[in-house]
Amino acid sequence: MISMIRFFACFLLSVSAKLVFAADYPAPVEGDYTIRDFEFSSGESLPELRIHYRTIGKIEKDGEGRARNAVLIMHGTTGSGAQFIRPEFAGELFGNGQPLDATKYFIVLPDGIGHGKSSKPSDGTHAKFPRYGYIDMVEAQYRLLTDGLGVKHARLVMGTSMGGMHTWLWGEMHPDFMDALMPLASLPTQISGRNRAWRRIIIDGIRNDPAWNGGEYKTQPPSLRVAAAMLWFMSSNPVLRQKEAPTLAKTDEVLDKFVDQIVKTDDANDVLYALEASHDYDPGPNLEKIRAPLLAINSADDLINPPELGILEREIKRVPHGRAIVIPFSDQTCGHGSHTMAALWKDELLKLLKETRH
Repeated sequence: MISMIRFFACFLLSVSAKLVFAADYPAPVEGDYTIRDFEFSSGESLPELRIHYRTIGKIEKDGEGRARNAVLIMHGTTGSGAQFIRPEFAGELFGNGQPLDATKYFIVLPDGIGHGKSSKPSDGTHAKFPRYGYIDMVEAQYRLLTDGLGVKHARLVMGTSMGGMHTWLWGEMHPDFMDALMPLASLPTQISGRNRAWRRIIIDGIRNDPAWNGGEYKTQPPSLRVAAAMLWFMSSNPVLRQKEAPTLAKTDEVLDKFVDQIVKTDDANDVLYALEASHDYDPGPNLEKIRAPLLAINSADDLINPPELGILEREIKRVPHGRAIVIPFSDQTCGHGSHTMAALWKDELLKLLKETRH
């Protein structure tokens, strides 16, 4: 669930991060849905909350007007729906004959609150933007689908990293809404331990930076560079990082390049809010409420959700129709970023879709 997924996916070791469209699926159609007088769980509100989204394919409804082919895919922290429109994800999933063939499915890729082209602190409100949490983000996604796009039922709800955590919450908050759930690179428990610690390091670094100026800075504060460096540290596995940066000088070069790019594209308030949003994530007490079949997929080399914690293996037993897979470490995995490499897990997605076909 790291900033700018294009930087930590495996393909960065060999190709550029330029977005490209596969030849055999249609280009996304972008839009905005405005939610009037949106009330956040913090008690704050916005007269207009803008949720940006992309759709691929066409919605199909049954005789009762109920959507049957909608697929919701949710992104990671500080990312956006645009991060999925690339060869290693969309190119593996959305083409003809692929698991989420866009000629058969209506794919919805929203930008979460505070992310992408949706309403966010950097739009102008800065640190006066309402304090949002994951529950608010899921509620806004629900409103987008139901009120904005006319989707009252989803064939599949899935997400990567933060989007994976949202998937667990979707299963609890709207248990009859979907046929299947697939969270990737996430754990069904509160943010804690090392996962909380690295977030706190970034949060405290920004808030305690004099240049942050209570959120009213004119240029990005130096703490954003520290945040970017921490994200580089957590986002891949040690083997790939060693290959990428085998000497002291090369490590400095690679890290500086990564940090410089983050500072050009990210905003300190947006990053701060996005990391603080996980404060209300706690699906643990309600896992038994998840009714839809759920397949959780993590990777063995994920530093953010390491399998040695045993949390996923323990908690998945409480999900009535749940199962979990941990992809073994290999030269194809790339730490936390493995969630975007659909070739690693698309066969399991296809199996889930076949098992839940009506």
